[in-house]
Amino acid sequence: MITRVTHQSIQRNTLANLQGNLTAMSALQSKLSSGKNITVPSDDPAAASDMLQLRGDQRAISQYQRNTSDADSWLTTVDSALTGSLATLRRVRDITVQGGNGALGTTSREALAAELDGLRSALLAQANTTYMGRTVFAGTSDAGVAFDASYSWTGTGAPVERRVGADATVRVDADGAAVFGTGAGSVFQLIDDIATTLRAGGDPTSSLGAVDTRMDAMLNQLAGVGARHKQVLDTQSALLGDALDVKAHLASVEDIDLAEVILELQTQEVAYKGALGAGAKVLQPTLLDFLR
Repeated sequence: MITRVTHQSIQRNTLANLQGNLTAMSALQSKLSSGKNITVPSDDPAAASDMLQLRGDQRAISQYQRNTSDADSWLTTVDSALTGSLATLRRVRDITVQGGNGALGTTSREALAAELDGLRSALLAQANTTYMGRTVFAGTSDAGVAFDASYSWTGTGAPVERRVGADATVRVDADGAAVFGTGAGSVFQLIDDIATTLRAGGDPTSSLGAVDTRMDAMLNQLAGVGARHKQVLDTQSALLGDALDVKAHLASVEDIDLAEVILELQTQEVAYKGALGAGAKVLQPTLLDFLR
């Protein structure tokens, strides 16, 4: 059976092919101008699904990075406060040893006691250290201070934590009661008692054991803070690597190969121009062509 070919059918096929070429060129130009392989999910549903998953991973990593940055700041603040407190308590110990000298006169004892009062005030200020308006030694308490005027701890006992991974959290505060004690058993009351002993002419060296015990408690807390701080810093480094990996993976799915797209566009332009030339020769002649 012989299929009849007419000028009209040739015209329709030629125009359809030209339209197909134009559509392909438009898609390539859109990729070239946007720099993206996928502008709507229908361009590549499977790749679009991967993109959504990767963008979700990016948002999660970004949140974990913010959390670790906040945890870093908290733990740095706690570390500085504990280091300063240890230095203050070492000076208290030195004064306690010095106060055991029986040859000290009343004036000297009063001077040492006055210095202890200043050290106690400085230590209390360090115990009430805050970060962004939050006390770092009182857990989740909103009392404003970790220790009040009577040296009582106002903390709740609930730790402040930051999530630094899908299955990982880290504590960013320190237990003020464990570090400084509370009430009559606090390091502040201990310093007051040593000052009182000095003013009364007694021997304060009997309190050296208590001072050493409190220093050991501070050192233990400082070691714990250091370990958690290292965990946070290691997590920050790991998250940075994860962020770069996800970004590279997303770029491989989403971004175009510029050289490849330019080459394809040039090839499509040549094909389109060739199709135009061929179409001009086969399309139905006009009346003017018959009048030549």
